[in-house]
Amino acid sequence: MPEVDERPLLLDTHVWVWLAEAPDRVSPRCVDLVRRAQLAGWVHISPISVWELAMLTRKGRLVLSLDLHTWVRRTLDSDLRLAPLTPEIAIDGGFLPGGLTGDPADRLLVATARALAGVLVTRDARILDYGAQGHVKVVDAAA
Repeated sequence: MPEVDERPLLLDTHVWVWLAEAPDRVSPRCVDLVRRAQLAGWVHISPISVWELAMLTRKGRLVLSLDLHTWVRRTLDSDLRLAPLTPEIAIDGGFLPGGLTGDPADRLLVATARALAGVLVTRDARILDYGAQGHVKVVDAAA
């Protein structure tokens, strides 16, 4: 896992859920990285992830241990910071360099990580490949 100790972390939506609900789905090294970054106040969640959770729970594709409002509030109260979703991030998400295609939420997560000059923690293969192209710093949550 690359050294990212003094950089903001942005958790992909699935990593946020897994860390709170099923931490065994991410590597122990990733759990340690996130916990250390939490102590420094460097772990961020994008508002687009909150929207993704709402969509997934509404469709019945995700069941959380608490109702969504309570779950989001409690997890954000656990040393997670809400990242901004600015017009600049939205524009960058629309004009990302390279070949990232697909989910608009993924594009906004990548743009947010870039705006934070941070690292996106994910298991999404397309985002990991995009990071390998040098367009965004990434950490594989499974590594």
